[in-house]
Amino acid sequence: MPKSLLKYKNYDVHAITTVHERNHNANIATWVIQTAMGGKTVCVALYKIDYTIELVRASKVLNINLLHTGQTNLITKLGRRSGKDSDKFKNLKHDFDSRGCPFLTEAIGYIQCKVLHSTDAGDHELFVCEVLKQVVLNPEKEVMTNNFLRENGLVRG
Repeated sequence: MPKSLLKYKNYDVHAITTVHERNHNANIATWVIQTAMGGKTVCVALYKIDYTIELVRASKVLNINLLHTGQTNLITKLGRRSGKDSDKFKNLKHDFDSRGCPFLTEAIGYIQCKVLHSTDAGDHELFVCEVLKQVVLNPEKEVMTNNFLRENGLVRG
C-alpha cells in the first residue's frame, strides 16, 4: 500500500520548454494544473535545482508540452540530466514559437505561457502563467501519465 494518499493521484506528464537569450532547455514536470475557468491561467511546479527554472525566472517564458505514451525516452533525456552539461534538443524533434521558445513537435500539443508571478513551494517553485495559446499537434496519441510510468517501471513509487 502507498505511504501517502497523494500516491493515488495520477498526474499527466509534461515537458516544460523555455528560452532565455540563446539558451534553451527542457525538463519533465507532472505538477501542472489549470487555475482559472476557460483555461486562461495555469500553474507549473518546477524543481528548484533544475537549470530550466533559472531560464524561466529570467525570461518569464515557457511552453507546456503534453507528452504521449510513445515518448518514454524523454523521461531520461529531459528529466535525468542537466541542460547545463548537454544539449537536450539534439536529435529531438522540435520547433520554435514566435517568441523563440521551443516546443516538441511530436507531443500531443503545447500551451504557450507567460509567467505572471511565482511563489516558493518547498523544494519546488510555483509559476502562475497566463495562457497565450493552446496548440493541438497529435490528438490521436494517448496521454502519458504518472501511473503509466509506474506500471512500466520508469519511475519509483
